[in-house]
Amino acid sequence: MPTRHRLFIAAIALALALPAAAQTGLGYMAKKLDVAVKNFDAADRNHDGLLSKEEAQNGKVPFIAKHFDQIDREHRGQVSKEDVANYLKSLSRPVPAGRLPARSLEV
Repeated sequence: MPTRHRLFIAAIALALALPAAAQTGLGYMAKKLDVAVKNFDAADRNHDGLLSKEEAQNGKVPFIAKHFDQIDREHRGQVSKEDVANYLKSLSRPVPAGRLPARSLEV
């Protein structure tokens, strides 16, 4: 299995680990990971290992389509499984002190 696939699977596993394990166990997680990889591959119409924004929007990868611009940090117009894994990892990192977004106290 290519390194990119392993990174993608590891990131998805990390993102799903606690809630999925608490609800239904590891079998559920494995199934979700398998579906995520298959959906990425199915959405990749030209089989180049990358998803364009159009492929993401037309494929069964709603998470990638919704967050495409954040995942595509290099603004290439396409994302790889590794890009998705890196984005998921960034979601699990704490925000450094002083970098929290300002919140309005208005009601």
